[in-house]
Amino acid sequence: MLKTFKHVLPGMAMLFAFPAFSQQKDIKLPPEATEFWEPVVRQITPGEENHKAPSDAIVIFDGTSLDGFVSASDGSSPAGWKLENGVMTVTPRTGDIQTKEKFGDMQLHIEWSAPTEIKGEGQGRGNSGIFLMSHYEVQVLDSYESRTYSNGQAASIYKQTPPLVNAMKKPGEWNTYDIYFTAPRFNADGMVVAPARVTVVHNGVLVQNNVEIKGPTEYIGIPNYKAHEDELPIKLQDHGDLVKFRNIWVRKL
Repeated sequence: MLKTFKHVLPGMAMLFAFPAFSQQKDIKLPPEATEFWEPVVRQITPGEENHKAPSDAIVIFDGTSLDGFVSASDGSSPAGWKLENGVMTVTPRTGDIQTKEKFGDMQLHIEWSAPTEIKGEGQGRGNSGIFLMSHYEVQVLDSYESRTYSNGQAASIYKQTPPLVNAMKKPGEWNTYDIYFTAPRFNADGMVVAPARVTVVHNGVLVQNNVEIKGPTEYIGIPNYKAHEDELPIKLQDHGDLVKFRNIWVRKL
């Protein structure tokens, strides 16, 4: 970096340029100078397999009861979906359900299966959805050999961002979503200062890579952020199809 000085002499102006600093010498540091020991990283026990909940996870659904959910219509009535053989199935026309507990930044593991009885095509085939913070939908849909709009197929951020690839399994087989979500931040005036971001791994395949969410996922209209609580429930959608769910757990980040 050169620093310039003007030296005025009678009848002329002269510019002199010379290094502002002499060349910095290499600084010799011992290895210990760039090590830190505090804070100690908290230890947890991982699940025996990657799909099983680690020791610090909040288990929302383990197949034994629907106690982790309530009706989304009033936030207090029992969830009206069917529980059988460790699996939760959408009961059409009973409405969406949501977690009793609220979440912001999170790691979410959830497994789902599309109905084996295929009815319709596109959005009419095995449709449900996972609404992070009740506002931001990761689409659940039977997109196995079935076309729909790209930003509405399985693992899309609904009506915003299509998945990088279609990693769907056949109807009746179990799909896994591992979702890593950063909640939006709002200032005191309710303006969004950092949008939500999400990474989605579908059946072990990265399909959303730290994608910015543009606002609540709308069926009609342009997404537009509105300030909300730092933590909100996770909502599962009743879209009228017999989609099944199991093994749902969350880690707060």
